Amino acid sequence: MIRKDFTENTIILQATNSLICYSRAPMTSLKKRVEEELLKAAELVYPDRGEKPLIVTPATQEKFGHYQCNSAMQLAGALRKSPREIAERLAEAIDKEVFEMVEVAGPGFINFTFKGPFLSSLLDEAQRDSKLGVRAPEKKERVIVEFSSPNIAKEMHVGHLRSTIIGDALARLFEFLGFEVIRLNHVGDWGTAFGMLIAYMRERGLEATNLPELMQWYRASKQRFDEDQAFKDEARAAVVALQGGESEALKTWKQICQISREAFEEVYDLLDIHLEERGESFYNPMLSQVVADLEKKGMITLSEGAKCVFHEGYKIPLMVQKSDGGYNYDTTDMAAILHRVESDQADRIIVVTDAGQRLHFELIRETAQQAGYLDPNKVRFDHVTFGVVLGPDGKKFKTRSGEVEKLIDLLQAAIERAREILLERGHEGEVDELARLIGIAAVKYADLSCNRVSDYVFSYDRMLRFEGNTAAFILYAYVRINGIKRKIGAQDLKDEHIHLEHPAEIDLGVHLLRFQETLKAVQEELFPNYLTDYLYTLAQKFNAFFRDCRVEGDPAQNRRLLLCDVVARTLATGLQILGIQTVERM
Repeated sequence: MIRKDFTENTIILQATNSLICYSRAPMTSLKKRVEEELLKAAELVYPDRGEKPLIVTPATQEKFGHYQCNSAMQLAGALRKSPREIAERLAEAIDKEVFEMVEVAGPGFINFTFKGPFLSSLLDEAQRDSKLGVRAPEKKERVIVEFSSPNIAKEMHVGHLRSTIIGDALARLFEFLGFEVIRLNHVGDWGTAFGMLIAYMRERGLEATNLPELMQWYRASKQRFDEDQAFKDEARAAVVALQGGESEALKTWKQICQISREAFEEVYDLLDIHLEERGESFYNPMLSQVVADLEKKGMITLSEGAKCVFHEGYKIPLMVQKSDGGYNYDTTDMAAILHRVESDQADRIIVVTDAGQRLHFELIRETAQQAGYLDPNKVRFDHVTFGVVLGPDGKKFKTRSGEVEKLIDLLQAAIERAREILLERGHEGEVDELARLIGIAAVKYADLSCNRVSDYVFSYDRMLRFEGNTAAFILYAYVRINGIKRKIGAQDLKDEHIHLEHPAEIDLGVHLLRFQETLKAVQEELFPNYLTDYLYTLAQKFNAFFRDCRVEGDPAQNRRLLLCDVVARTLATGLQILGIQTVERM
């Protein structure tokens, strides 16, 4: 019988004939524990080693244990000793309380293997924790995530897919970790385009009723603007009227925005995404003040009549006011970053856009720091870039007619493909809702499982497969655990505890305990594919465990049910962070 008692800093794990006490900070990650023990050993035997960090990583192969440190090679020069000697002295000095083995391999690699009872105690604690042992941040920071950002009077298309999905996943991650998150939709709802549209609608006495109609009028107004000087003057006058708050211009603009907003919501509802709209128009009252402040600070240079901020090392400037006195995207983003720091009191700002805007945001960052709006020691600014979605031909994803694919059509097609697959697999009962969940899950997971900086080829067939690194494969592992629970029936597990013995149990347990450090890596580096890779490996390790370790009817049934429970909850939590809903049957 295994028993656990908790004090503030101690776990007592009582096995059949032994009593083992582990002192530690509660809910620390495995990687952190190795780092702490390694640092204590280094302070003891090499206090003069300098500033070189001790890097700990998961072991490259299971035969080398659970974690490894290769830093002895980097320390050799400063300490004037061989890497092997350094590693051996470090390994000797490490407290072995929680380690089954600390050994030196090769020229100076230190391999760490945790004791089974220690791993069991941690996993047992995680199983009883509502957040699976993931610790809350020491400081509850305010994080702004700006994502999606479509343009008013235009339909959302495949180009908006990645920003919307990646941004939502990052926002969900920070929310789960316990940060205060503001989800901003920086829609394009201001500027010359609206002057053209308003002038065109006035000229023809039109009133907008739907988005396709607006898009048609926008294209026609753009053609007139490019070809007809008189119309161009009218459009510019309409912009001035709008910026000046003229009632009729504002009324038409609000109608245009509302129609677009309703179309956007159809997509957001399907994707289960929630945003606070704060478009370019929100910052309009601040633009002149920002330009005046930059002038006052001596940062403005006139270039062909335009007010620009030049930075060394950049070929182009940030243009904050056009030669005709108008403001632009650069001005709006400068006002936005100032507002997010001063009014929103953000501790971290994350902007998710395609890689084509990298230079723009580098200039925004440089200008904001030089102006004193953004102090990198107080506020962290991240520009999260991503590649483009490609079609089977390796070019930008488009419809057969050559048009850019509407996002709503792409999502509906994924749902229909999922429905066809379910019917082919002989699924019984209502398939529409299940097809919706699986279709949307497939699109999201296929995107997030790619390294975001790379382009990827969009393929319904590949993303809807039930094998490989796909949403369906992960969801099926979750469904399989539910099936095990249903087959065994209700069990009283309140007095049961996880006890890892079989190699497949230990392997699965170690991976489960890496959930926290995986989320930490995504938090720091903002790559959602770290989490998808983790979930894929978790599903694979669970399948290996289920193959090698009998659950139903085995003497270890109940404690293995607890292990299955941790797997199911970890899969569900990881999928939830990715914006994917679980299903009970497939």
